[in-house]
Amino acid sequence: MPTLPESPILPPISIIVPFYNEEENVEMVLREIRETNPTAEIIAVDDGSTDATASIARTFSDVRLISMPKNLGQSAALYTGLVRASHEFCVLMDGDGQNDPADIPHLLRQADKHDVVCGYRQHRQDSTSIKIASRIANRVRKLFTGDTIRDAGCTLKVLRKQHVQFLIPFNEMQCYMVAMLEHAGLRVGEYPVNHRPRRFGRSKYTILRRAWRGIWDLIGIQWLLRRQIRWPKPE
Repeated sequence: MPTLPESPILPPISIIVPFYNEEENVEMVLREIRETNPTAEIIAVDDGSTDATASIARTFSDVRLISMPKNLGQSAALYTGLVRASHEFCVLMDGDGQNDPADIPHLLRQADKHDVVCGYRQHRQDSTSIKIASRIANRVRKLFTGDTIRDAGCTLKVLRKQHVQFLIPFNEMQCYMVAMLEHAGLRVGEYPVNHRPRRFGRSKYTILRRAWRGIWDLIGIQWLLRRQIRWPKPE
């Protein structure tokens, strides 16, 4: 397993960021990523946007743009980016501007202690109703999956490309990604990250939509984890 050098020099990374109708945010997000991670491979995945998101992303000559044939969801966009990534260390983040790309080097420095490094939003900039719903969802998810992280909804993560083999892509996979990776025997660490209010646009999810999908997802993921092959722990 590759490990990080002890020097301040960080290894090459691929940053995967999905966008869906984020024309007001995409330029700001991509510029911030490049400013804070100047040597990273940036993979922007346009998830079938119907606005100017893709055309704006295309103006960045140093960004790899992957265009999905239609809107397939965040999980499909993230998984596609992971499969197409060039580097061993992969970073996942949201395209709405709420994740802070300045946190990426901090998380990456923890990757010599863990196989997967997950950010958790220490001071969430969401409405009270969303915070309450998220807290309930996290507790119920842990009950069904047995995973150990406190904030499965935080997309900001660092993982190794070789471990993508342990992921089974399905809608809302991102909420259960860590459960699958822990089930495969990987070491997971969790560290606080900055969370910012959304400046433009609105969330693509609603509490009711999350709750309805979550019921079926929990039943499915519990069955999947019980049936999934337990591979020997990666060396």
